[in-house]
Amino acid sequence: MTSTPMSDHPMDGATNPSPDRRFSTAEVVVHGAFAVLIGIGIATAAIMWIDTLSIAVGRRDLVRTIHLAAGLLAPLPLAIGLLSARFRSDVALLERWSPHDVEWLRAKDRRSGRIPVTRFNGGQKLNAALTVGALVVLLGTGTIMSGWLWSWPTSTRTDATWVHDWTAFALTLAVVGHIAFALRYGSGDSTNAERAPDTPT
Repeated sequence: MTSTPMSDHPMDGATNPSPDRRFSTAEVVVHGAFAVLIGIGIATAAIMWIDTLSIAVGRRDLVRTIHLAAGLLAPLPLAIGLLSARFRSDVALLERWSPHDVEWLRAKDRRSGRIPVTRFNGGQKLNAALTVGALVVLLGTGTIMSGWLWSWPTSTRTDATWVHDWTAFALTLAVVGHIAFALRYGSGDSTNAERAPDTPT
């Protein structure tokens, strides 16, 4: 009997990906649900922020309600994903930085295969960190803007609005960049030569 090589990750039996798949079903579902909610948040924000779109769409109260709902629900897929051992393993890998990751970000020939990377390269780790950080900032400032939990002073709500808007703009740029790289390179890197097995540090 031919032995099957072991995976680099602990996985749930129900979510094991096939050998030619990089991500498990659970991870794909989590990513898809999170992407949809972020997309709704960006789209509704654009409608409220850009006068031309706001006038064309109308129903500002409904758009605002959808925006708030999408923002509040955005962390839910990530929280549910933690039930998957594979997802938790990938989260741990995304949080683990090495000197190679920093070198990868600085190098102009980062995709040549010269710099060894593990399951995720430095760019993917940076994108994940910035996305989660932006989500926390947006939730916090959004709570202040909406006046939940506390009656905030006008000056505080104004400052929160400024931070919220610029963070949302930065997140939108990150999402556009993420999609562009995904379309160009797929779910992995441009070359298999640069990918090395995951090793604990």
